Amino acid sequence: MKILADYIMRGRTQAIIVASTLALLSLKFPPISILSSATIALVTLRHGAVEGMYILFGAGIAAALLGFFAIDNFQFALLYAMLLWLPVWVISIILREGRQLSLAVEIAVFIGILGVAGFYLAVGDPAALWTALLEQMMQQAAPIKDIKSWIGEFSHYMTGMFAAGTVFSLLFGLFLGRWWQSLLFYPGGFKQEFLLLNTSRKLAISSLIVLAVAFFAEGAVSEVAWNMTILLFVLYTVIGTSVLHVVFSQTPISRYAVPLFYVTLFLVPQVLPPVAVVGLIDAWLNIRKRNSNQTSA
Repeated sequence: MKILADYIMRGRTQAIIVASTLALLSLKFPPISILSSATIALVTLRHGAVEGMYILFGAGIAAALLGFFAIDNFQFALLYAMLLWLPVWVISIILREGRQLSLAVEIAVFIGILGVAGFYLAVGDPAALWTALLEQMMQQAAPIKDIKSWIGEFSHYMTGMFAAGTVFSLLFGLFLGRWWQSLLFYPGGFKQEFLLLNTSRKLAISSLIVLAVAFFAEGAVSEVAWNMTILLFVLYTVIGTSVLHVVFSQTPISRYAVPLFYVTLFLVPQVLPPVAVVGLIDAWLNIRKRNSNQTSA
């Protein structure tokens, strides 16, 4: 990873090559998109918004050319690349100028919430759109009558799930770019920032209000609130991960507990809701400080 980050930092040409090539490769293997967006994040965090913009547009042109020759569709390649890079460029500017990782994470989630609201305003009935898309995708796997009822329910939450996946990808790209920057110029800096992630009580209260609306409202209002709740789940899962990393690192078996915690996060999705709950209640309990005081006592 350090070799790749060092290569990106050698100049514009190298950064453009890495960002554009990885973006096209991610069409076949989506997780690679995180490396591509992290390239934009690294350059922007290190050299500022203008230099990040140069790389973004330069890589966009390169991606369009690669798309023309590789998939005979430069418009799709260019649009895909811009959707991949523009959000991480904006969030990287916010992190560079504000120097608060928590603020950058909150704004990333807020952008996702605006995206959900905008999608509902633009489409009117997103569930119908998702139902048609899901039926088309899944009719090859099973008879449509066997899955139609499941799709009908699932489609109501697809907008929030799609937005959550996008925000997760954005944050992973930002975190990787920040880690690369830390690796090259500020050893240990990203770890310190990540382990201090938190959010305000006002935002936590607002999140609980959105959750209450999702539970007790009806119709479109409840549906929009549930889709926003899915995005807030992303926010508190990230914060909860930070909190629990600190808690496990203060145990006598921290050498094993911390890696096991992350392996469990990736392999057992059922642990994500409790992690999100930890992130939410930390706004009131300040678990890291409380646990630190108990350990030193």
